[in-house]
Amino acid sequence: MHRSSLSRCLILGGLIAMTAPTALAIQPEAPPARLDVQAETQLDFVPDRATLSARLWERTPAVARHDDNDTDPDALREARDRLEERAGKLIRALEEAGIERDDLSAGSLSVQPEYVPAPRRSDENDEMLMRTRLERPFQVRVDDLERLPQLLDALTEAGVNALDGVSYDLADRDAATDEALVKALEKARHKAELMARTMGVSLGAVASISETHSPIYQPRMMAMSADARESAPKAEYRPGTIVIEAGVSVSWEIEN
Repeated sequence: MHRSSLSRCLILGGLIAMTAPTALAIQPEAPPARLDVQAETQLDFVPDRATLSARLWERTPAVARHDDNDTDPDALREARDRLEERAGKLIRALEEAGIERDDLSAGSLSVQPEYVPAPRRSDENDEMLMRTRLERPFQVRVDDLERLPQLLDALTEAGVNALDGVSYDLADRDAATDEALVKALEKARHKAELMARTMGVSLGAVASISETHSPIYQPRMMAMSADARESAPKAEYRPGTIVIEAGVSVSWEIEN
């Protein structure tokens, strides 16, 4: 073999010998094996708080519509005076029933037109009359659910026009949602330990934790009759339970 060809072969062989270990050294390590677990939990809580929603309203007399002025200012003022008088009576009745001022919320006044058909006459076309409705909403927070029937009676006796329902709630929402999340995590660990034990492996460090969905909390609403006077004064009110759900996803490294 020619000397120059021999030299090139020796150089090439040396380069191959030098690069082979380097190529082996830069091979990425296989990622550690993991065990992924998802868990969900659902807890039932007995409500310990309620909110009563009621409304008072007054109406002006229904009159024929006119393009220039549909609302009589005097009639509007009289309706508002009647409404405010009834609202004051309602607030005093609730205070006498033991409701603190901080537990009573009186909403702002709303004014809206209402259209009603005029009495029909054979010689006239159908006509729509207009009246104005003035309304105020009220909310009463109740921390002692045993007093709920008594307060409903007080609202009825005060002459509210509508009882919109009872919303059952929890005084400490954060504690309830935290408990649901902890239970979901505990369930995830139990599932992971069971799977690892069954498969003959050991759990290592926790690699990741995430919520599949945050704890869902929603107060429970109990509807009531639209007309307070139709409500039974001695009816039973059962709060039932409030359901809170939570879900998590947790990954553990597997130790051989």
